[in-house]
Amino acid sequence: MSPQSVKPYVKTNKHDMADAEAISEAVTRPNMRFVPIKNVEQQAILQCTGGRQGFVKARTAQQNQIRGLLSGFGHRHSSGDPIDWQRMPDILEDAENGLPGTMRRLLERLNDHLKELDRGR
Repeated sequence: MSPQSVKPYVKTNKHDMADAEAISEAVTRPNMRFVPIKNVEQQAILQCTGGRQGFVKARTAQQNQIRGLLSGFGHRHSSGDPIDWQRMPDILEDAENGLPGTMRRLLERLNDHLKELDRGR
C-alpha cells in the first residue's frame, strides 16, 4: 500500500505506534488500493536504476567541486560545459595559469576520479 494512502489516517505525530495504527485503519477500507508485488527481475531493474542515479549524482558533485576549486584561482567555467573536462589536462599542464603544484596534484586526482565515475554511466 502506498504511503500517500495511509497518511490521512495518521492522527498524531509520526512515530511507529501511530504509523502502525494508521496502516491498520487504512487496510480495512474497501476502496484502498495496494501496490502490486514486484518480481525479482523488476526489483533488480529498480536497484540498477538507483545505482546509476548514484553515479550521476556523484559525478555532478565531482564536476562542481572541480569547477569551484578552479574558480578560486581565476579559472571561470560555465556549468555543464563538457569541454572543461576534456581540457583538464591542458589546464593542469599550463605553467602560466597560476595554479600551485599542490593544487595541480589535487585537481589531477579529482579529474581521475571523475573519469572513473564516468565509466559508471
